[in-house]
Amino acid sequence: MRGRTLRRTVLAASIATVTALVATGCGGSDSDSAGGGGKELNIYAWAGEIPETVVQKFEKETGIKVTLDTFDSNETMTAKLSSGSAAYDLIEPSQYSVQQLIGQKLIQPLDHARIQGLDNLAEKFRDPSYDKGNKYSIPWIWGTTGFAYNDKCIPSATSWKTLFDKKYKGKVYMLDNMLAAYIAGLQVTGSRATSTDEGEIKKATEALTEQKKMLAGYNSTNYPQLLSTGQACAAEAWSGTAMAKVVAANPNVHYVIPEEGGSIWTDGLSIPKGAKNTDAAYQFINYLLKPEIAAMATDDGGSASTNAKARDLIKDKKTLDNPAIYASDEAIANADFLLDPGQAMKHFQQGWTKVKAS
Repeated sequence: MRGRTLRRTVLAASIATVTALVATGCGGSDSDSAGGGGKELNIYAWAGEIPETVVQKFEKETGIKVTLDTFDSNETMTAKLSSGSAAYDLIEPSQYSVQQLIGQKLIQPLDHARIQGLDNLAEKFRDPSYDKGNKYSIPWIWGTTGFAYNDKCIPSATSWKTLFDKKYKGKVYMLDNMLAAYIAGLQVTGSRATSTDEGEIKKATEALTEQKKMLAGYNSTNYPQLLSTGQACAAEAWSGTAMAKVVAANPNVHYVIPEEGGSIWTDGLSIPKGAKNTDAAYQFINYLLKPEIAAMATDDGGSASTNAKARDLIKDKKTLDNPAIYASDEAIANADFLLDPGQAMKHFQQGWTKVKAS
């Protein structure tokens, strides 16, 4: 499974373009296939999140031929769908992208009468704020944004304030990603990560500008390794393979969801407008909602599943104890789903320009 780094670093640079597309209302055809298609299924998903073992097992059990293409950012996926050149039956957008795809009319409402296993989802994912009632998307994989620290440098840490503490000057890194940085900036100043209030964004900008003076830098690539070697005391971090491996291998490195909340991201299953093989798409959704298949995907892919009933079936129990994969229910109780900021994006962009220029 690939780490979360690549997908997140492209977010700040390209989300504005997608937001503009939402505003103009461009998108694909509103007509859906009435037939539902035959024995083939074309999927467009994040690399590594639908393991080949799962695809092969589905093909063997159903006789449906699956073509799985992968992307490295939501924006790449959205642009391909918007161009009208894609012919996918199932896609895997992240939570903010679901909002944008709805606005562009690029995905269709799901027929819940054709879906089995929704009750297997953890409660956190059954009625998410970005897609009430799971009308357009079924959450499949999830993770978090928090921070990590090395206890040889910092004995204990639970708050974003650690990353703003001047006594660690030159030993702290922030993710080189606008919206990720603003999760910390907003929450450390008392706001929610989902805030679109201009005044609250301004306050967060001031905090991030002041913080920059004591940072070692912005880093979205090798910060887990810097934490492991002690070159970094603390770093804003994404959960996922790279961070999880370091946490598992080095007992001095700890991944934390900050007490202020942090954030949750999800990658879900949606059916594009005009999909030809909708019957196969629903069969695959139902297949992935089976606890034993979701557990298999975690064992073979290393990602946290939204399927609560899959947890008891996961073979590698250490996965469940690694907070850089499976954060506890208590840890994510106050976490925000990072949403599309819409028209407020300009405030973030203006603020980020100031932070980087300071």
